[in-house]
This record gives sequence, C-alpha cells and structure tokens, in this order.
Amino acid sequence: MAYRSLMVAIVAIVLIGSAGAHAQDLSKYPEWSGQWRKPDGIGNGAWDITKPAGRAQQAPLTPEYQAIYEAKLAERATGSLAGDPTAQCIPHGLPRSMVGIYPMELIITPKTSYLLSDYNEPRRIFTDGRTWPKEYEPTFLGYSIGKWIDQDGDGRFDVLEVETRGFKGPRTFDGSGIPLHDDNETIVKERYYADKNDKDLLHIEITTIDHALTRPWTVDRPYRREYNPIWLVVDCAENNHHIFVGKETYMLSPDGYLMPTRKDQPPPDARYFNQSRK
Repeated sequence: MAYRSLMVAIVAIVLIGSAGAHAQDLSKYPEWSGQWRKPDGIGNGAWDITKPAGRAQQAPLTPEYQAIYEAKLAERATGSLAGDPTAQCIPHGLPRSMVGIYPMELIITPKTSYLLSDYNEPRRIFTDGRTWPKEYEPTFLGYSIGKWIDQDGDGRFDVLEVETRGFKGPRTFDGSGIPLHDDNETIVKERYYADKNDKDLLHIEITTIDHALTRPWTVDRPYRREYNPIWLVVDCAENNHHIFVGKETYMLSPDGYLMPTRKDQPPPDARYFNQSRK
C-alpha cells in the first residue's frame, strides 16, 4: 500500500507540474510515453545481452572479485541463492534494475524525469542544472543527475545523459550474482536515445565504473515501446517462499514446513527455542 501511495503521489506531482509548465518547454523534449519492455528474445539473466549469462558474460572483474563470484557460483550449484540479494526482497538497485525484468515508464518534465516500474522503486533523474550535493543519503538506486542534449541541432532534445552516484548495497549486475564492490563507490553513466530508424526502440547505453572492475563496463540495453500497456503492481514479499536464517537459505513448503535448499544442509540453530517435549 505504501508503494501504491507513493506512485499516486508521484503521478499527481507530475501532472500538476506539467499543467503549470509552458507548452514551449515540453515541446523541446522527446515523446517517450508508453510502456518500455525488453524486446522478444531477451531474457532476464544476462547483463550484456550479446553474451550468454553467467561466466560467459566475461565480466571484467578484478582477481579478488572474480574469486568472490566463483565462490557464489559454487554455492548456487548446491541450491543456494548466494549472490542474489533480491531473494530477500532487497531492491535490485542500479545497474541491475535496468535489466527491465518488469516494464518501465518514462515521465519527462523539464526539471525531473521519472522512471517507474511495476517492481523497482521509483527513480528520479534531476535535469534542472543542479550540481552534486555535498551530502546525500545512499540508496539502492543512487542519486541521478541528467542533461538533455540536442544532438542533431534541430531545436529538440534527442539524448538524455545521466550520471548516478551515492549507492548502498548489496547490489549485483544480474541474477547470477556478478558482484559490485562492497565500498559502494559505483558510478553509473547512461545515455538514452531512440533508434534513428525506429522511434519505438529505445537504447540505453550503460557504463558502470566500480572498484570491482578492471575497467568501465559498457552495455547497450534496448527497450521496445508498447502503446496499449497493461500495468501490474508486483510486491516482492507476496508469496515469497525463501527463508533466510543467518547465512543459510531455506524454503517454505506448500504445507508450511521449513525445507532445505541443498543436499546435507544443516537445520537452523534452535538454541533459543524450548526444545523440551511434554
């Protein structure tokens, strides 16, 4: 309910702001309304859509973080959910939220653009010319400042460049657990633009700069427009059968009992429960 209330408030603010804006202000901006979805054939797993998921992504990890990733993959092979914090309903955060597991909507106003999704938290991209604040509260989606560009010189903006800082974790690139550094000093740079030959195909070039990487990692994420969308509200906690006790992952069976997720998994420590039987 809190999520829905926030969404309603954002839409109300956007509508009020749009009503008060001069027509010539909005005429400068691209028409990116509608619902943006992953094109057919692109799954939810791979961060770089040109390569298979997992190790085949060839993520440019440092030796330390490659070892961390390999350890998580080994745990996953036993049935664990290691390396996927979203199993605990922790938000995807950037850059993973841009995988677009659920469709998104872009609402553009002169001072702020809003990126909304059925699952992820609402995202604000400030385009009012502000500079980086001296202090800000770290979040999973970070703090985003954008700049509109008229690339072809026709008097209308056609590119949105965005930089995002100020993160907290844990965050990953994708569901396989490709990690970001624990220091959360990630910088994500994005470039939004419509395809020159297809106005219903949006490209977002995403470059991630992170101390877990040996170099900046750039990918191109495409999105296809749907003009008559159906929107859903997805609550991660609803029907989530993953149970975390300490560092162990368990499952809740259909009849309400705790189940192991891997062979020979020890049961939870029940030291604080009265285990005497009458």
